[in-house]
Amino acid sequence: MKANQATYPVRVMCRLLGVSVSGLYAWRERVPSARQLADVALSVKIHTIHRRSRETYGAPRVHAELAQEHGCRVGRKRVARLMRAAGLQGVRRNRFVRTTVRDPKAAPALDLVERNFQAAGPDRLWVSDITYIPTWSGFLYLAIVLDAWSRRVVGWAMETHLRTELVLAALNMAWRQRRPGGVIHHSDRGTQYTSIAFGLRCRETGITPSMGSTGDAYDNAMAESFFATLETELLARRRFQSQAEARMATFEWLEGWYNPHRRHSALGYLSPIHYERRMSLQHAA
Repeated sequence: MKANQATYPVRVMCRLLGVSVSGLYAWRERVPSARQLADVALSVKIHTIHRRSRETYGAPRVHAELAQEHGCRVGRKRVARLMRAAGLQGVRRNRFVRTTVRDPKAAPALDLVERNFQAAGPDRLWVSDITYIPTWSGFLYLAIVLDAWSRRVVGWAMETHLRTELVLAALNMAWRQRRPGGVIHHSDRGTQYTSIAFGLRCRETGITPSMGSTGDAYDNAMAESFFATLETELLARRRFQSQAEARMATFEWLEGWYNPHRRHSALGYLSPIHYERRMSLQHAA
């Protein structure tokens, strides 16, 4: 009504909308309730969290951050209601294309995981896989090594090819950072992982290889889930003109967002780095 007051009389607009003039003025002068004021303050915090999450968080993760970082003990349904009112929502996962090609002549390692990705502690089980990142100047390929216990990406590499050097670089980064003793490295049966060079490197570092079947997402479900998150939160929302731009954006997402800040429901809505720190402090105590 206020926007049209200069064009139409208030009485005419009230009659068309079926409200009384006195009721309109009473509504305008009404003092907001304590609940309404609290909702306004809470909405500001929700907007801030959603923006910092790169507009990827839905109500569960926003609710967790309100409690853990802001000390706001409010119901998840209230958060969801305020997000709907503000037009805020989390991103939804998309399907992505696999890059696995099996070498029929290679002898794969046994499947030591058998779809059980529960790990009792850090560096007991690593999962690994490869995906592609499209750019206007050709594909960029990303290989990752993920710690199943904390969901932390402990090793990664990017190249313009799918040769064995790609997965070796990711494995070497993980080994240099963590220096594990007796870790199982689980992957699919892609040619890079069944190669002689990869097997020799695992033997040199004391890493035990494990391989699921080729093309079955459930056999490497944790790595698949990670790439689905990457696709949803970064790749589906950006178009890269060059491979250099894609490298920088992926690096920033991995090390600037995912490892230190991205919350996981399986970790009590902590990020991988915060989860490792909390578990380390509890163990020390």
